[in-house]
Amino acid sequence: MQNNNKKFFEVLLLKNKIYLLLILILLVVICVENTAFIIPALILYVIVVGYSFFSDKKKKNEISETLQDLTITVDSAAKMSLINSPFPLIILDSDGKVTWRSSKFVSEFANIDIGNYVNEMLYDIRDEINKKEMKKDKQNTIIKQVEIGNSVYQVIGSFILPKKYNKEIKKYTIILYFLDITENIKMQKEYNDSKSCVEIIMIDNYEENMQLIDGEDKPQLMAEIDKCIFDWTNETNGILIKSDRDSYLYIFEQRYLEQIKNDKFSILDKIKEIKNKENVQFTLSIAVSNEGKTDKEKYKSAQAAMDVVLGRGGDQAVIRENDIYKFFGGRAQEVEKRTKVKARVVAHALENLIKEADKVIIMGHTNPDIDCMGSSMGIYRLARELGKNAYIVNSNETNTLQSFKETLQKDVEYEDILISKEVAEENIDENTLLVIVDTHKYNYVEAPELLNKTDKIVIIDHHRRSTDYIENATITFQEVYASSAAELVTEILQYANTKVNLKTIEAESLYAGIMMDTKNFTFKTGVRTFEAAAYLRRCGVDIIRVKKWFQSDLESFNKIASIVKDAEITNDTIAIAIYDKKEKDTSLICAKAADELLTISNITASFVLGDLGDKICISGRSIGDINVQLILEKLGGGGHITLAGAQVEGMTMEDVKQELIIRINEYFTEIES
Repeated sequence: MQNNNKKFFEVLLLKNKIYLLLILILLVVICVENTAFIIPALILYVIVVGYSFFSDKKKKNEISETLQDLTITVDSAAKMSLINSPFPLIILDSDGKVTWRSSKFVSEFANIDIGNYVNEMLYDIRDEINKKEMKKDKQNTIIKQVEIGNSVYQVIGSFILPKKYNKEIKKYTIILYFLDITENIKMQKEYNDSKSCVEIIMIDNYEENMQLIDGEDKPQLMAEIDKCIFDWTNETNGILIKSDRDSYLYIFEQRYLEQIKNDKFSILDKIKEIKNKENVQFTLSIAVSNEGKTDKEKYKSAQAAMDVVLGRGGDQAVIRENDIYKFFGGRAQEVEKRTKVKARVVAHALENLIKEADKVIIMGHTNPDIDCMGSSMGIYRLARELGKNAYIVNSNETNTLQSFKETLQKDVEYEDILISKEVAEENIDENTLLVIVDTHKYNYVEAPELLNKTDKIVIIDHHRRSTDYIENATITFQEVYASSAAELVTEILQYANTKVNLKTIEAESLYAGIMMDTKNFTFKTGVRTFEAAAYLRRCGVDIIRVKKWFQSDLESFNKIASIVKDAEITNDTIAIAIYDKKEKDTSLICAKAADELLTISNITASFVLGDLGDKICISGRSIGDINVQLILEKLGGGGHITLAGAQVEGMTMEDVKQELIIRINEYFTEIES
């Protein structure tokens, strides 16, 4: 304050000197013009100077007294504010020694030991000082939220490093303010809890199942389903609206979302337990979302989540929260759809898209198998029948398709059909139709960069939908009940308006795709699977030649036998094996070894790990008792209940094995709970 007073007086004195100088100059000019004014001017200037000094001294004394009174008043107010602070306050030195406490601090924490909280704050401040160069002689602040007793406090650590701060001695003063924000936290929680969540409930295969129920039993059955759903939703105090014969809209407060998670959607099992004379089992698909600012946005988000659920086969629930999907249920086999209406609709729509396109490019997943290639061949033939040029992206040289390609190369028509992804990227444009087969994952297609080159995209897949699916597809034909993508493509060919004359090699590749994914018509085989196979058989399939494509050489067979021999058993019935040799056909060897392990009695599921160099692949198989898809989905993979796979990066073989065992144990824990 004294420094400020001194500066003020200096400014005031400077102004007076300037005024006196101006008066002097004016009097000198007058005296030069008329010398008679010299003596009067001199007397007058002396009087002005004397009065000026007298006046300055008087003002200085008055201002000094005023500033002194103000300083005393401000200092007293500051001291009183600290002493009577409305919130707890404590002053410490750099060693943590308490210099002073406010009366509010003493009363509020009289029965609470807050030493640990203070020490944590001191540690954070010291860490902050050590991390970066703090501004000396300037206030620095650190804020931390802590829970003390039954209250939540925002602790503000304020400290000033003096100009002569020594890094070795580290001496400075710290003030800690404790602001009680308990009520704010409660209000924020109440606000968040009161936000709405939107849930969509759908009865799976409603029309098909109702056709199997006697007319007189339908009202009673639907009443029982409605009662189960209404009773379940009543537990969370929301509003349930039956929006259609097979769908419901449920809106509830977010405070009940955790309760629904803990319940694990018990309604899924309750609906399946409803009995009827025809033994028709009803299942539900449920999608919940709290994403969006308005209920309309949340409803659209729930609809997107419902698409994922239906793409995974139904009979399960999903919660979409912060762009993360959490799935419940989905442990049962997919129910085969008996109607082929969708196949017919997709076939006609696909024909129209092909006709409108300049050319067609067909692409499958990385490391393509015969199901992927067979599906591509079927779409290729449909495009050719419609007079369009078609190409299949196939850059990977794997032993999986070696025998098939040798057969394919004997026909001159297919010389320029298989192209690399580089060639495809050069030739694709906005008028090109891109058909994706045997996958729907953005990062699993052979050339993801092609997806951004055109808006005309069609997806044909039989895998359960993953969360990283391709969103901008014009048509998505994803039926998880199907045995293979080849089965779906065969149905499209059957229902196309244009008569499709499959060449023998094309029919055989489709047949081989069905054969491979069903393990010789053993797993995941429905009525429609055999109907598709019968159609292909009529197209001239040579089963013996197809069988030869699956033959293994003696070296490969010995590798598989070695893997099976060294397999370990976990959880009594699950086999885990490792193939640690880096080879071009590692993934194929692992898949065949996983299949072979299932032929052993008492083995209900098998997992084989293989070294791909930059990542570890996992092939999972089961006889249906264990859902390998749910297990491998937690490792970034996917597939079906009986057949699934995954690829893990950034981990060693042993780490992946241990992580797999953890996921298997989690699977059984979730079942038991």
